[in-house]
Amino acid sequence: MDNKIKGKIVAVCRSEKKGTIKKEIAEGLLIKDFGLERDAHSGKWLRQISLLGVESINKIKGKGFKIIYGDFAENLTAEGIVLYQLPLGTKLKVGENVLLEVTQIGKECHHGCEIRKKIGDCVMPREGIFARVLEGGKVKAGDEIEVVSG
Repeated sequence: MDNKIKGKIVAVCRSEKKGTIKKEIAEGLLIKDFGLERDAHSGKWLRQISLLGVESINKIKGKGFKIIYGDFAENLTAEGIVLYQLPLGTKLKVGENVLLEVTQIGKECHHGCEIRKKIGDCVMPREGIFARVLEGGKVKAGDEIEVVSG
């Protein structure tokens, strides 16, 4: 019996400037110990990649707001895994060969956030997670995301 927790990537998003919403891209290259190629938040630190669940986004949509993927500045939008309940250190396999390690759950919100200015709320500080890239590779919508250890 396969009891691994699996989900799917529904969007890959990137921004070239911090504090702005991210735009959906067809495919992204995740670089080992750096993050998403050409993303403003990439670098040698603990928050190389941000992930947010569709379920979290839908909570805000349910309040009547029109939200698109990337509005909360997430790099990877996923469905099928309750991301913010994963323990720190959890390893996530994405697509063929990308391996991420969860380094932070939630964050302190900065006040220049575009989405908070627009709708008065941001789910990222509560339910977004951050990871570092252990093994790089290409990632795109439709790729499987799987908890491989936790």
